[in-house]
Amino acid sequence: MTATSQHPAAVTDTVEGASQPGRPRPDGPLVAQPGAGRGARYAAAALVLGLTLTVGFFAGRAGTDADPSRPAAAGAGAHTNHGPGGLEVSRDGWTLALDTPDLTAGKPGELAFRITDSAGAALTTFQENHERRMHLILVGRDLTGYQHVHPEMSPDGTWRVMVTPTAPGPLRAIADFWPVGAPAGVTLGVDVPVPGRYAAAPLVEPEETVVVDGYTITLDGGLRAGESNQVLVWLGRDGRPVPDLQRHLGAYGHLVALRQGDVAYLHVHPAAASQPSSVVAFGVTVPAAGTYRLFFEFRHLDEVRVAAFTVVV
Repeated sequence: MTATSQHPAAVTDTVEGASQPGRPRPDGPLVAQPGAGRGARYAAAALVLGLTLTVGFFAGRAGTDADPSRPAAAGAGAHTNHGPGGLEVSRDGWTLALDTPDLTAGKPGELAFRITDSAGAALTTFQENHERRMHLILVGRDLTGYQHVHPEMSPDGTWRVMVTPTAPGPLRAIADFWPVGAPAGVTLGVDVPVPGRYAAAPLVEPEETVVVDGYTITLDGGLRAGESNQVLVWLGRDGRPVPDLQRHLGAYGHLVALRQGDVAYLHVHPAAASQPSSVVAFGVTVPAAGTYRLFFEFRHLDEVRVAAFTVVV
């Protein structure tokens, strides 16, 4: 598996012809390089992380189960399908109702939407999942211009957030939320029109190591379709590991995977870690062969950055 780079928010710049700086080595135990065997790499990661790798939750379902004593929200249904999310505007009795007719490329604009039940009433009770009641992923159909934002809800159930599309064309909006009383979260998707002449950008070629704002990030671990895969992300800066990552959305890293073609959404979080490390471990289940774009979000020195990787499965 190999990978590529982009910058945070509107992620369009790439690193062309960049050297492969390799994984930084911390003081103390030797950290295996990318060419080392999988067993050696995971053994080294265990020394750095001080934890046992666990398979992460698929589609962002790593939150605590809802209180079974709560009544199910109107129109809610059990979300037991472990397939990719974000492909439908309606699912499990919920609909992503877009209130914004379009946005303008390069200009800030308000994106407003509601989550409605089967009767058309707006849902107003959401439980927190990864420290937020609503996660909204925005990305072009060509998988450029990635943004992960957290809208605010009005009392009437309307969610609002200011966004700036990077280019004309269909902008995919993927809402990830958990209705109070529902057995699991729901992921819905809809296209937001961005008028203008549209030319799809080619997907960036795969590279294993990328550089973002002076940080060297390496994605290590192969992905196989239909299996639970363990993936490591290594972070370095100025030739040294970055051991003091800050928590971001309740963890030391956040990973979103999108499939080329239909923008199917896979959302995973790292294995539990009690303290920060320069290595973040993820469990990833890929439903089928294809080309995916993985967006790794991390927080350091009070700033969230995004590294993007192209992965062919």
